[in-house]
Amino acid sequence: MNPRTLDELDLKLLQALQLDGRAPFSRIAQVLGVSDQTVARRFRRLHTTAGLRVIGMTDESRLGRSSWIVRLCCTPDVADRLAAGLARRPDTIFVALISGGTEVMCSMKPRSRQERDELLLGHLQRTPRITSISAHSVLHYFYGGSLGWLTKVKALTPDQEAALRPEPPESATGPVSVDADDERLLALLREDGRATLADLEAATGLSESVVKRRLERLRSTGALYFDVQHDVEPLGREVDTMLWLTVEPAALADVGRALAAHPEVRFAAATTGPANIVANTLHAGAGDLYAYLSEGIGALDGVRSVETAPILRQVKQLTYEGRRSPGNAGAGR
Repeated sequence: MNPRTLDELDLKLLQALQLDGRAPFSRIAQVLGVSDQTVARRFRRLHTTAGLRVIGMTDESRLGRSSWIVRLCCTPDVADRLAAGLARRPDTIFVALISGGTEVMCSMKPRSRQERDELLLGHLQRTPRITSISAHSVLHYFYGGSLGWLTKVKALTPDQEAALRPEPPESATGPVSVDADDERLLALLREDGRATLADLEAATGLSESVVKRRLERLRSTGALYFDVQHDVEPLGREVDTMLWLTVEPAALADVGRALAAHPEVRFAAATTGPANIVANTLHAGAGDLYAYLSEGIGALDGVRSVETAPILRQVKQLTYEGRRSPGNAGAGR
């Protein structure tokens, strides 16, 4: 088998981890009808061949914070350095080169207004050879976050999905408060979402029972969820594209819901700015992208225009920095 080719069991494992990134390998194995060792072996192979990692993520809306998408046009000679500098910031979760290498796009989650202003009004304004800056506040997510694209591969049966899906977060009654110990725990899970309770205990200095209690609270409130980082080429997707849609206000919700249901869409949100919906889509090739634009987007009432920007290279995806060993079967015990 080509190491970059995924079979049915690989796809089932990926979707299982998307549903619950901390599910023990023993539970996944039981649901899939294979051995624990088989699941662990497949996880390790996918970690090596397909960049598989489970990452702990925060829902900024549950924490009373905002999310931003920033587009920076620049001269080609500084694009790589600009992207690398943004990738080093702890408040950026995605950085990519798009539009022929003359534009850098980043998604950022500032923890405070001061942190936001430092970047948008200070650092970037003083950076030479940036020709334009546009910042778009994310107003509403139609798809993305805890709804990961791997749920759309439909590898699992409905019964298998139900057996692996965790309890949904409780209804929000206000922003979730986090203290310094929570922040340390979240930072560790951003590096390895499947870190064991023992590893988290050792790294934070908290007892295992306290770590478990804090982890359960963060998950039950929806402040913490787990996403799966992976290469898209082994899943037959060669073209990764950002779409900026200008939509009539009365059609905004309908278009957003329609996009969320499209199998090509792995992220869609309403934003501020001239283009009021941004989406990230995956396609097998240029022909499939053309068909999607002409037939998928073209069929949506209320779409006035679409800007298409292929992603040339991802400099930072999610919050993973560095390469650590993959999580083990004890995670989430």
